[in-house]
Amino acid sequence: MTHIEIVPTVVLVPFTRMVVVKEDAMNTRSNRRRIAALGIALAAVLPLAACAGGSADTDNGSSEGGSGAGGTDPETFTVMTANENPVLEEQLTALSEGACEAENEALPLEHQKVAQADTVQKVTLLASQGALPTHTIAGTALIRPDGDLNAAGLVGDLKAALEDAGTWDNVLPAAASTVEQVYGGMYSMPYQYNIEGIFYNKEILADNGIEEPQTWDDLVDAADTLAGAGVVPMTEAGANGWPLTRIMGMYIFRNVGPDAMAAVRDGDAKLTDPEYVAGAQALADFAEAGYFGEGFSTRDGDTSSNMFLTGQAAMTYDGSWLLSAINDPERNEIGGENVGFMPFPEVDGGEGSIDQYAANAGAPMIINAEQFGPKVVDWVSCIAENYGQQALQDAGVISGFKVNGDVTDISENTAEIQERIAGIDETVLWFEALMDSKSNSLASTNVTLLTTGQMTAEDYMAQLQASIDANG
Repeated sequence: MTHIEIVPTVVLVPFTRMVVVKEDAMNTRSNRRRIAALGIALAAVLPLAACAGGSADTDNGSSEGGSGAGGTDPETFTVMTANENPVLEEQLTALSEGACEAENEALPLEHQKVAQADTVQKVTLLASQGALPTHTIAGTALIRPDGDLNAAGLVGDLKAALEDAGTWDNVLPAAASTVEQVYGGMYSMPYQYNIEGIFYNKEILADNGIEEPQTWDDLVDAADTLAGAGVVPMTEAGANGWPLTRIMGMYIFRNVGPDAMAAVRDGDAKLTDPEYVAGAQALADFAEAGYFGEGFSTRDGDTSSNMFLTGQAAMTYDGSWLLSAINDPERNEIGGENVGFMPFPEVDGGEGSIDQYAANAGAPMIINAEQFGPKVVDWVSCIAENYGQQALQDAGVISGFKVNGDVTDISENTAEIQERIAGIDETVLWFEALMDSKSNSLASTNVTLLTTGQMTAEDYMAQLQASIDANG
C-alpha cells in the first residue's frame, strides 16, 4: 500500500533553538549536536536541468559523513519529492506495485511532498529534529563532502551500498561520472539524467551541403553558410542567460580540458587566463556575426524552441529535456525524423574531447545514512535494476539507470539519446556548476552585455573572477 502525505511549508527557526525530538542512539545524538552546531546553510537550491546551474564539487573522495549501508531500517520507505516532480512519485509507486512489490511488502512505500523552493528549509528542519525521511530531495550544498548533512553523517554512499549488494552495474557510467562531479560522491539517485549538445535540422544542413561540424571552426563555417542562405544558424534563449554561458563553457572545456572549471575553483587557474578568455571571445564573435539571429538577447525558452521546431533556425544548443517538445507533434513541425543531435565540437588544439558531453542529474535524491538498513538497500537495489525501463516505457523519461528490458513505442529521438547516454564514460559539468550563487547570477546577467557588444571578453571574465574570489 502506498500512502501519500502532503508536507506543509514550515517557518524556519534558527538551528540553535531547535529541539531534537529523536535520540535513539549515541551516534544519533552526536550527529544532532553536530548539525545544530554547524548550522545548515540556507542557500537557495540552484536551478537544474533546463534552467540549470548549481553548486558542485569534483572531489570524488568520501567524506566522514558519506557512509554506505549500515543504518537501522525504518518502519516505512518514506520518500520526499518535490511537488513539481510528479513523475518520480508515479514511477516509484508503479515499481511498488510491480517489480518491487516484494520490497514494498517488506518496507511499505510512503510519499511526502515539498515545494521545490522550500527544499533546503524543510530538509534543514527535519534533519535538526531527527525526522529526515529515508529517501529525500535535498539541496546541493547540503550534501557535498563539506556540506552540513554530509558532515553530520546523514548522507548515504550509494555506490558502496550498491556494490555490496551486487547491483552497482545498473548505474550508467555517465550518470555516476556526473553525480560524483556535482556532489563529490555517489550521493544521489540519478532519476533524471540529461545530456546537452546541438540539435540540428537535418534537411536544412543537407540542403546547404553541411555535414555535422566536428570542430568549432567547422561550426562557425557552417553558421556563415547558413546565414548567407538566409537561415538563422543557431537559436538560443538569450533572455535566460544560461544557454549562452553554456556555449562559452563548452568552448572552455574543449579548449582547456574537462577539469577547466575545477581548476578555477581550486585556485589553480583564473578566468582571466588567456585560454579562458578565448571562450568568452568565441561566444562574443559568434553573436557579433549575427549567428544567433536578431533579438536573441530577449528571446525566451519557448520562443527559441519553437524557432527550431518550426524550421526557422537550423540548430540549437540544448539539453535532452527538449525531447518532450520534439516528441510533441503539435510543436514539432519539422518532424522527429528530421531532428539530429551532435556533441559540442572540439576546439582545434584543445585538451578536451568531443566525447565528453555536458550533463546533469536533476535535483539530488539522497538516502538517509541512519536508515540505510538491509530493507532499504533492497529497495534501492530494486530501483536501480528497474527504474530505467519503468520510467522510459511509462513516461518517456531518460534516467541514469540501465534499461534492463525491452521498451516499446518510444520515439527514435528518445531511443537515440538513451543509447548515447549508455555509451558515455566521462561527462563535464556546466560553466557555472562550481560557482557560488552570486557569481552564478553574475555570469548570466553579464553574458547579455558580452554578446551584445557592451562588454569585452576580458572585462566579462575579470568581473566574474573578482566575484568568485570574493564569494567563493
